[in-house]
Amino acid sequence: MRKIAFWTLFLYAMYALFFAFYLFQWTDSSIPAQYKGTSADPATFLTKKELMLAEQFSGVKNFLFFLSVPYEWVIYIFVLLFGLSARFQQWAEATTKRRFMQTAIYVFWLSLLVQVVTFPLSYASYYMAKMYHISTQTFSSWMRDELIDFWVNYAIMVVIVYVLYALMQKFEKRWWIYAWLCSIPFTLFLTFIQPVFIDPLYNDFYPLKNKQLEAKILALAEKANIPAEHVFEVNMSEKTNALNAYVTGIGGNSRIVLWDTTLERLSEDEILFIMAHEMAHYVMKHIYWGIGLYIVVTFIGLLLTNRWMKRMIGRFGALCRIEKWNELASLPMFLLLISLLSFAASPAMNAISRYEEHAADKYAIELTKNKEAAISTFQQLTRSSLSQVHPPYLVKLFRYSHPTILERIISLEQK
Repeated sequence: MRKIAFWTLFLYAMYALFFAFYLFQWTDSSIPAQYKGTSADPATFLTKKELMLAEQFSGVKNFLFFLSVPYEWVIYIFVLLFGLSARFQQWAEATTKRRFMQTAIYVFWLSLLVQVVTFPLSYASYYMAKMYHISTQTFSSWMRDELIDFWVNYAIMVVIVYVLYALMQKFEKRWWIYAWLCSIPFTLFLTFIQPVFIDPLYNDFYPLKNKQLEAKILALAEKANIPAEHVFEVNMSEKTNALNAYVTGIGGNSRIVLWDTTLERLSEDEILFIMAHEMAHYVMKHIYWGIGLYIVVTFIGLLLTNRWMKRMIGRFGALCRIEKWNELASLPMFLLLISLLSFAASPAMNAISRYEEHAADKYAIELTKNKEAAISTFQQLTRSSLSQVHPPYLVKLFRYSHPTILERIISLEQK
């Protein structure tokens, strides 16, 4: 146990040290020489102070991201090594004989522990966003969102874990196939209800107040053969200075949403370009392709987890005080493997997402015929979020679900 604990902490420290040097010493985020002086050059649309702040904020934000992912793995490993998972299961079984309630009790203690231990990194991210004036959210408001996150994730996790371990115990060899089949309707259900029941827990949504702008957006939607009746805005200015718009939900619950910060700071032509971009996701059925890809990735993830989890528990189960691979105490091992696989798959998933976003940009230009508005939109997005135009390669690989601002503007300039 000591050996595993030592090597876990040592490898995490080496990993953190590598990314500290990589992000702050070894990489250069300046744009290639051939793009100097173009509309993609941040020096042409940001002040020297904004350039400096963007580099500082992006570096810290990226470092916190790379710290947080394996930090979660370290937590799960130590929960297993020190027998905390087995203890949580004992508490649950001593409290009630009903399996669902045992699951609820176990998941509560595990979720609470993870929430408490990860709080410093979460707060650091909030504090940095606040310090660089990206976030406008008060601490009490941020804590409210953290609590909502906890309880929403807890409720979803209890259902998932209860079904998952019921399948593990009933179908020891084929549980992962049945779990995958169950995940399909569950994923569709969550995607369907998110705009109506989950998102409003965090913010207020209402039809776009500017009816003239809404009429132009709906005319654009009609031009793209989209049966839209309303565009929604959300009061994000209470929480952030960043700009955004997105498409969410499926079927009758799908929505096009504009942040009020976007409405306040962008011109009408820039807003219409953003709306055309979001409409492209609807026209090209990117939401459905995304769900389909998620279902495929889930199948592969559960297949590999089934193989590795049994081997890991077989080898280290006694050390972690776990008797069977399919008892509740093995959940941190399951979550550890899922998190590792998700992180490993993220470069490929991000690459696919960047391809879709690039296609949406192209569609938006064809629909609006306004390249200048598109370029100025990306420049404004850079300014509002203090993001890097040309981020380091590993940051793009693991973090960027959208093309970099450099790639997006250069692509527009070449049209």
